[in-house]
Amino acid sequence: MTSATPPSSEGSSPQKVCHSQTQTDITKPLLSSTGGTGGAGAGGGGTGAVGPNALRRRRRVLSKDGRSNVRIEHVSGRGALYLRDLWTTFLDMQWRYKFFLFSATFAGTWFLFGVLWYLVAMVHGDLLEFDPPSNHTPCVMEVKTLTGAFLFSLESQTTIGYGFRCITEECPVAIVLLIFQLVITMVMEIFITGTFLAKVARPKKRGETVKFSQHAVVSNHEGRPCLMIRVANMRKSLLLGCQVTGKLLQTSLTKEGETVRLDQRNVPFQVDTSSDSPFLIIPLTFYHIIDDNSPLRAWAAKGGGWTDPELADFELLVIMSATVEPTSATCQVRTSYLPDEILWGYEFPPVVSLSPSGKYVADFAFFDKVAKTKTPPLFKQSLPPSPPSQASRYHGGKEDGADPEKMRLEESYRGEERGRERGRIRDSSPLSVRISNV
Repeated sequence: MTSATPPSSEGSSPQKVCHSQTQTDITKPLLSSTGGTGGAGAGGGGTGAVGPNALRRRRRVLSKDGRSNVRIEHVSGRGALYLRDLWTTFLDMQWRYKFFLFSATFAGTWFLFGVLWYLVAMVHGDLLEFDPPSNHTPCVMEVKTLTGAFLFSLESQTTIGYGFRCITEECPVAIVLLIFQLVITMVMEIFITGTFLAKVARPKKRGETVKFSQHAVVSNHEGRPCLMIRVANMRKSLLLGCQVTGKLLQTSLTKEGETVRLDQRNVPFQVDTSSDSPFLIIPLTFYHIIDDNSPLRAWAAKGGGWTDPELADFELLVIMSATVEPTSATCQVRTSYLPDEILWGYEFPPVVSLSPSGKYVADFAFFDKVAKTKTPPLFKQSLPPSPPSQASRYHGGKEDGADPEKMRLEESYRGEERGRERGRIRDSSPLSVRISNV
């Protein structure tokens, strides 16, 4: 862990000792996370004028906040599929539609059963227009109009019970209807209330408190060019078993000549020398080593030239999976980086400092800022091995055909000699017998 002093906007602020995974040149000006000129200059590798075709804005597959931008069309029976999985459909529903459906469900059931109670009263002759006699016993007391039937349905379903509207023993149909209403509406209330609680307690809300850096940077780390991103947990409650992976989406051409529009390539990330369960108590920098096995090798060989239409036609998806400590639920946080959001030759400044009271402080004012490196990263692709000539293949094959056989014979002869010597030693040495028996 290195020590440095983070840049400050105020000259009179006290000096702090900073600790970070990256040694940063703090004398260089910092770029804002929304600065367009700095990102273009860094990503372009120092190039000047850029054509309009090279600077085209590529539409994202995944937005910066992790939402999918893929639209699904022409799915036969899509509505029936959603109705078969009502639980997921209700959970994915937006809050405004959920509140409307919640209110409409209760108001609709109140009115529907109110109409049924009105029909029961009409069949039994309890309504005012029938002018029932004074000794007439209605099915439901004080239900003589449609409004009274609606109020009785509401009071029964919500178990208010004001006291002057009640069911009597006169109509068995009314008793069956009351039981049916209470059972059906109880099941609906349990379902709707459960979806509300599940939507509120979803790990997606916990994932919103995990922050990714607005830009990814490429600089040297341990003598090798690395793609770096910064991740931070905004809460004090820990995330257990954090795993950060990357997917590179780009158009590729197979050996059979087939064009794959969104071909996915793995982009592994690690912290320091390990990728297993980083301790995300402070903002961490995750590294992807750009070597000959990296899917970014062709892009890095050109110095991160995102202005090249062919090399810059990709999108980097970063996915972090973790377990929420208080609820033990699994959450996943996602973001994406376009080529113009990957800054070549920049690095992250320190964000963790030591306060005068001896506490570590994570200053998120520098979380999304970057600084120019002293030495730009350099990546060179290794050339593929040249095929051997015909003469060397013939000469090597001739030697390989003779030498291995000779070596096998010599090794077998030496093995037999060593075996005979061991046998003589065991027979003549009582100490070896005692040791072997222990």
